[in-house]
Amino acid sequence: MNIAIVVVTHNRLEYTKKTLARLLEDTKEEFDLYLWDNASTDKTPEYLEALNDNRIVEVVLSKENAGQTGAMNYAWSKTKAELVGKLDNDCLVTPGWTRIFAQAHKDIDPLGAVACWHFPADCFDETIARQNGKIQTFAGHKLLRHPWICGSGFLMKRKTFLDQGPWDSGCEVGTTGYFLRMALKGFVNGWYVPIVLQEHMDDPISKHSMLVDDCAIQKMRYTTFSLRYHNINTVQERIQLREKLVYNLLRDPWEAGYYVGWRAKFRRIAVKIQKALRVFI
Repeated sequence: MNIAIVVVTHNRLEYTKKTLARLLEDTKEEFDLYLWDNASTDKTPEYLEALNDNRIVEVVLSKENAGQTGAMNYAWSKTKAELVGKLDNDCLVTPGWTRIFAQAHKDIDPLGAVACWHFPADCFDETIARQNGKIQTFAGHKLLRHPWICGSGFLMKRKTFLDQGPWDSGCEVGTTGYFLRMALKGFVNGWYVPIVLQEHMDDPISKHSMLVDDCAIQKMRYTTFSLRYHNINTVQERIQLREKLVYNLLRDPWEAGYYVGWRAKFRRIAVKIQKALRVFI
């Protein structure tokens, strides 16, 4: 199955260089690559235009920050590839990841989006996930099933994108809602098992991370979507976010209906009560 990937950049040239070097070092990886820059003000545009790899089909230098969704809508509407994916400029993928995911898509018709694990390897506990019914097998492939996945290092079928329609546009738009709507329609989303790693350089635990202290966190909020989206101001808050997300992935239900309607409202109220009780304990 042929593949098209869009890599989205916005400043952070140090990350971008590492991300693309890792992506392109495996010459066995076959894909059409779109490079989309969201109005970077450092040397990122010049760096992207100077890259030389026959898999690069287009470099788009947007004059405004159209966000990750604008880049996906553009590249995925233009390509004729059977599989489409996206990679952020702060993730180091495992060589061979597209081949693994392409085979899974070939074998599993209802497979929606499958992703590389973007947390440290020791955060993944298959025993806990299995106890909570999150590890499921489809056509011989195992997945950690969840209604949504991370927005980087993933592949999905282009026909699913065409049926689902374009992503909501904007530099402040995330990917969770889109994946959740896919899951509500019956698509199977999740992380491949055994996990296929992508090192998230914006996690303070990464040796490549620029988030070395609270000052760096606050400075990077202007260029890093996840810091703004989750209102992260300190390194400790960033670490707590990772712990919260991993807990959700390993333990919370995989059924999409749990996260919408009255169930989701009840869950939010319960979390607020739990936080309030902590203040008085």
